[in-house]
Amino acid sequence: MVANISFPRFLKLGPGAVESLGDVLTDLNVQRPLLVTDAFMVSNGSAERLMKIITGAGKEGALFSGTVPDPTTESLHAGLAAAAAHDADAVIGFGGGSPMDTAKALAVLSKQGGEMRDYKAPRQYTGPALPIIAIPTTAGSGSEATQFTIITDVTSDEKMLCPGLSFLPIASIVDSELTASMPPRLTADTGVDALTHAIEAYVSKKANPISDGLALSAMRTIGRFLLRAYRDGSDTEAREAMMHASTQAGMAFSNSSVCLVHGMSRPIGAHFHVAHGLSNAMLLPAVTAFSIPGARDRYAECARQLGAAGRTDSDDIASARLIEFIDTLCSDVEVPRPSTYGIDEAKWDSLIPLMAEQALASGSPGNNPVVPTADEIADLYRSVF
Repeated sequence: MVANISFPRFLKLGPGAVESLGDVLTDLNVQRPLLVTDAFMVSNGSAERLMKIITGAGKEGALFSGTVPDPTTESLHAGLAAAAAHDADAVIGFGGGSPMDTAKALAVLSKQGGEMRDYKAPRQYTGPALPIIAIPTTAGSGSEATQFTIITDVTSDEKMLCPGLSFLPIASIVDSELTASMPPRLTADTGVDALTHAIEAYVSKKANPISDGLALSAMRTIGRFLLRAYRDGSDTEAREAMMHASTQAGMAFSNSSVCLVHGMSRPIGAHFHVAHGLSNAMLLPAVTAFSIPGARDRYAECARQLGAAGRTDSDDIASARLIEFIDTLCSDVEVPRPSTYGIDEAKWDSLIPLMAEQALASGSPGNNPVVPTADEIADLYRSVF
């Protein structure tokens, strides 16, 4: 199999890196960027800070702060109008995964038109798009380094995976100082999200030597630093390490794929409005246990990289310890089950057939070490509730 490897053209990395935004715009010959963010980034002054950097670089920027958690086809309309009114020549996604996903969608729709459902997997879109600059403020989604965006179709409640090189940021700015104010819950959810990306990239049927190296490095870092960042948000070393791991994990799965956890996670987010990282965390222990027989050696190596098993442990022992590690981690960072999160059991049960169908249709389960049937996915949904 020939692996196709793609990364942002360049990436600025390190505390204070956001101050280089003006230089990035100049290097890319961008004159009229649209800053795409959310109301929280406006309320805490971060959006104004970036607008001043843009203006200071002699650029004419505009602000769109109407992004929503888990962006929808409907939520894109105002952003498209803002991009058109400003005659934007680039978009800057600033925030967590949702603002970056919104910026990616706006970049494609502003140049190519159509509806987001036209771009969902298995289509790979590589056509015209505005340049995308990504500036994450959470350590989890890895969207700053991926060729994917996730948009929910409001007509079907389907969380659509939209892939292709046109969704890949041309430049990313990864500044750990931007994560300093993340509360513990968000730190946990995004951290387990990054862990899920790394594990799934490594065990995927589309894994390759480049994605393997990035995924393993991310796991080593997450194993050391996630709990530290969760327990002490002022731990700058842990914050910076988790930011690096998130970007590495994003690069890894962008160049291999995600698997069954993500396939099952998207319908939960679409139907029950659970944050993506949290729905991944709800599923990770059970789906990992289901999948181990298909790639026991790879899951065993995940355990060793995370510090859950030793180099001399057999694959059987190490893979079993991986499940123990994930269970303990999810307990330590207080990941709820869908039932304790407040989801209605009757509604959950009634939607299981549709969620299983949507999970399979996304294509992600096909990359899993054990490719499930719809009935097996349904059983997993029942077991995690």
